Amino acid sequence: MFSVFFPPVAVFFLLWINRFWEGVSMGNALRFLCSACCNPDAEGSGSLGPHGVTAATVGVSALARDIFHYEITSQVPEGLGHHVVSSKKAQANWYNKLLQAWKEAKPPPRTPEEATRLVTETLKRHQKQDVEGLLAFYGLPLPQTLIQTSGTPLSLPQGVQFQFFTLPVDAKAVADGDTVTVYVDTADPRESASVPREVHDAAIRRSKARALRNYVQADALQKEIVEAGYRVISIANGTDVLARKYRIRLRGIDAPESSMPYGKEAKQELLRIVEGNCLNIFAYEEDQYGRTVGDVYSNGSFVQELMLKKGLAWHYAAYDQRPQFAKWERDARAARVGLWASPNPEKPWEWRKNRRNWR
Repeated sequence: MFSVFFPPVAVFFLLWINRFWEGVSMGNALRFLCSACCNPDAEGSGSLGPHGVTAATVGVSALARDIFHYEITSQVPEGLGHHVVSSKKAQANWYNKLLQAWKEAKPPPRTPEEATRLVTETLKRHQKQDVEGLLAFYGLPLPQTLIQTSGTPLSLPQGVQFQFFTLPVDAKAVADGDTVTVYVDTADPRESASVPREVHDAAIRRSKARALRNYVQADALQKEIVEAGYRVISIANGTDVLARKYRIRLRGIDAPESSMPYGKEAKQELLRIVEGNCLNIFAYEEDQYGRTVGDVYSNGSFVQELMLKKGLAWHYAAYDQRPQFAKWERDARAARVGLWASPNPEKPWEWRKNRRNWR
């Protein structure tokens, strides 16, 4: 059975490699393949959708797979015709457009919301029934259900000490629903003047050690750099970047702690919003734990607003009196979304206080 199954897989894999040389990110292609084939239940159980997927994230993978499969075969997926009204010729036109849009997206969609926005923007001149049918086929949210956010301010808000942009956030960066670790390229003018000389020298020596394949020395130098609050990071094109570490506390919200109800959901949601993205951060102050307290924007969306509207954080009114934060919490509470599905969820600051008293 394996010998019969293997050749098509090998051919399919080689075709995917060919996509890389035409400008498609192989890393993203493999990520989609892995998420679709190796972890079909990543988002939890549930009834199968029309495309045979159990979760919206896998729906993003299915959409990516079908788009690139169309480029190889010029075939639209079977069963789509049951959800749309237009002909197969029209469907082929959609996939042509989606293929081009997907290639041009940097980064390509990773979340259901991002995939929905790409589909609706690309097919905005097509029939609404067809667009909604295509989204339903992949289990993606309809446009009217997407949460809209305020967008990035055009000027620095009052109280902001500085603004900075991060390198792409990795999967280990999120500690909980209101804290994320980020890295900033020291080539940034604001950072370059403050890099300690010993860190700069260690980065140069590490590069030379790696060139000589002296990985023991290179690892020791990396540890020295990390202990100083920096890290050498390899970015997508293979270039090493010396970056400064920042721990960011999202200003104005307090998410459930990891061991509280909805703590894991809050952490996963924040990770889903920021992973792989370069964040735009407005820094206000430093807290008692050395974290930078700031407003965070990911792909133009205000992260605190998303967390509040999804019901995965409280408005931290003791430290932030912005009225819109209170409104976003009230709206989520009224809709009973996220943690507000519980009649009386415990506040994280009270939970922490009780834990301290117990100790």
